[in-house]
Formats: sequence, structure tokens, C-alpha cells
Amino acid sequence: MSAYDMIINGKKVSGNEYFDVINPATEEVLASCPKANVEQLNSAVEAAQQAFTSWSQTDSATRAAKIHQIAALIEENTESLAKLLTEETGKAMQGMGSFFETGGSVAWTHATAEMDLPVEVIEEDDAHRIELHRKPLGVVGSIVPWNFPLMIAIWHIIPALKAGNTVVIKPSPLAPLSAIKLVELMNEVLPAGVVNIVTGGDDIGQAITQHPDISKVIFTGSTNTGKNIMASCASTLKRLTLELGGNDAAIVLPDVDPSAIAETIFHSAFVNSGQTCAALKRLYVHEGVYDQVCDALVNIANQCKVGNGLEQDVLFGPVQNKQQYERICQLAKDTKAEGGRFLTGGEPMQGPGYFFPITLVADISDGSRLVDEEPFGPMLPIIKFSDANEVIARANKNSCGLGGSVWSGDTELATKLAGQLECGTAWVNTHAQIQPNVPFGGVKDSGFGVEFSTQGLEEYTSIQVVHINKG
Repeated sequence: MSAYDMIINGKKVSGNEYFDVINPATEEVLASCPKANVEQLNSAVEAAQQAFTSWSQTDSATRAAKIHQIAALIEENTESLAKLLTEETGKAMQGMGSFFETGGSVAWTHATAEMDLPVEVIEEDDAHRIELHRKPLGVVGSIVPWNFPLMIAIWHIIPALKAGNTVVIKPSPLAPLSAIKLVELMNEVLPAGVVNIVTGGDDIGQAITQHPDISKVIFTGSTNTGKNIMASCASTLKRLTLELGGNDAAIVLPDVDPSAIAETIFHSAFVNSGQTCAALKRLYVHEGVYDQVCDALVNIANQCKVGNGLEQDVLFGPVQNKQQYERICQLAKDTKAEGGRFLTGGEPMQGPGYFFPITLVADISDGSRLVDEEPFGPMLPIIKFSDANEVIARANKNSCGLGGSVWSGDTELATKLAGQLECGTAWVNTHAQIQPNVPFGGVKDSGFGVEFSTQGLEEYTSIQVVHINKG
């Protein structure tokens, strides 16, 4: 078993107490990490504050060069990072698993390095000139979840750095190891104090949200936690970006070819075993093609092996932690009691590890837990509908609003219907497709603010208007 350290001001820092990190495929202790205390958090924030003085004054090209170096280091360490991700999260190495996450991290880092926020001239004449400047905020507090601990750390840290901020990051105690390794690599390139990492539980997360010297908090995670963070940040008027839970609806119209769309729908729903905020989680299928779509999805599910992600032929790993696993097991029991028809799966797998099979549920509708709540696991409800306008209203009735999609051979009609979905991103004939140059965020209980693109970069800045009287 390995023991990990925090990184504060460019140096490794141990703790007085440690917590265990569990491998969800074996239920064995993988490593131990220090429980940060408030004094150590204060040291990290102080280091970030001191580093901000010089880092915020570096030019955009210098920051870009450093960030490209970080991307190169991630790429050089792909094998070790991917293995670490699989061991701490359970996701498969192959498919849309750990190598997919490390590769995405490299691409996102390079792309964000090239983004810029130049001075905008609002107005100019012979008498005066008015400019809009984007200025870095200061110390950014990043709180990262357990499902994509490396990639989401990149999504938080890299735009903060490009905008001229410094960072204190706290990963989930359930999957902190790849984030620690990432910050170690970053500190090979960056000045001491620019990126710091503290590890621990909810108490340190709360201390970050209340810290008077942290100027912004970015959080990815559950809606309830996001609401608590928002309340906690209120006393210091911190900037906030919250990317919270999703219960994305997909609407399949009767003119589709079920065999042509099934593969994309399946992997949009079960990426990372469904443990993805923007995964497809409610599949509404028109009664005219309902049985064909169900059959096509079952055929795909029956070919997928669930197991230890380190094994070469495995595409789907376990649920990441015991608490979430037990929730999925209970959700399956409740779904059976409510009359759902299980096309595949439905029972926990035998042996060690938090394994639950790919589960497709038919003959279920709104009002059941599996439809109304975000499962965040390998279970997909398939819901029959007959009227497109009525199903749009049903999709919008849910409190979440992260993403949604419409599937049809008539892209004009699908685009019109997609525009009626109450969500931050509406896709047509695809789902959960995100990229670094396109803003991404939610509405309603799925949070506020956006990530990615120059719009996401702006969230790490404040506006200063410079009004020049030419005299």
C-alpha cells in the first residue's frame, strides 16, 4: 500500500491523520492519503496568494507555454495515470475509460492553452477610448468529484491558470490519487504555490468555501452539495461555478432506424457505467419503434463484459464506491416493486467489488424513482410515449436541466423540438458530446455558470473598464 502526500507551495506535505482509498473492484485498500487540517489549508491558500502576485502578471504567451508543457507531461505519464485511474475509480482501461480520460485531459489542456481574452475596445474617438479588460480573480478553490477525477481537475485548473489565477484543489477522498499525481506533474513546470492540493473530507471542502482569501469556488458534483456550497460561499461573496447533477432525457421519434442509433444511445447512457453527469439517463421512445429500440439495446448489452477494469476485454467496471453501489441495489429493488420489466441485469454481481451489471428497464414511466431521480449508475429506464409535444413537457418536468437530446431522421423537426428542452445543452442525433471550444453548463437544479471555451475562461475573471480621456 502506498502513502500519498499533499502538495503545498511546491513541497510534499504529510498529515497527522490518514484515510484509506479503496479499490472498488477488489474492496482492498489501495493507498492512504492525509487528512488536511485548517492550518494546512491556510498554508496552501497563503502560498497561492503569494504566487498570484507574479503569476497574474505573466503574459498570456508565457502561461500558454507552461500549460502546453503540462499537457506534454500528462501525455508522457499516460500509462501510469490510466492505471491509477482504473485502480481508484474502477473504470476500464479501454473504451471510454481511463485511456479515454487521460487522452481527453491532454487535448483539453492543449486547447485551453490557446484560448485568450484580449482587451476589447468598447468605444473610441478623438476625445476618449473605453476599454474592457478581463482580470484574474486571485485564488481559485476547486472541489472535484470521484467519477472523472483527472479530467475534471483539468477542467477546473487549466482555465484558472490561463486566466492568471492560482489554485487550491481538493479532490474527492474516494478518488484523490490521480489528482495528486497531476499536481505533482504541474509542479515540475509551474512556480511554487501556483497549484496546491489538499486532501480530506467534507470539513476541508467547507473550509474552502468559507475561506476569506479564496476568490472563486468551482464545484462539480451533486445538486444538494452544490446548494450547500452556494450557501457557504454567500458570506464572502465568492464567484461560483456549479456543474451539478443531471437527469438527461433523450427523445426518440418514430422515423429513426433503431439499429443505426442504438450503439450511440447505449454508450451515451453507460459511459463510465452511467456515472457521468451528462450521461443519457431517461430514454423516451415512441411506441412505433419502442420494441425495436429495446431489442437493439439488449443485443449490445449482452455483448458487454463487466469486470475489473485492468482486464483487457472489460469495457465496464464496478460502481465506484460502496455508498453509491448500495443506492443502485436499492433502486433496482424499488424498480422491481414498481413493476419495471428488466430486460438485462437488475441484480448485484457475486464476489468482491461493487459490481452491478448493465441494466435496461422497460415498461416504466414518470413517477418511478428510476425515472425521476438521477441513478448515477448502470441502469437505464426506457419509457414509451405517443405524442412528441406531450413528451417534451414530461422531459422538462424534471428539476434537472443539464443536457437533453432528440433523435430523428428529420433533423429540422428534431432541432425544433430540441430547442424546447429546458437544459444547458440540447443535442440532435447524439448525446453527451462535449468539446473544449464549446461552452457547457446547466440550468435549474443542474447549476449555473459554464465551463470550456472562452465563455468558460471568462468565469475566472472580473471585468475592469478603463476609460481614457485623451485630453
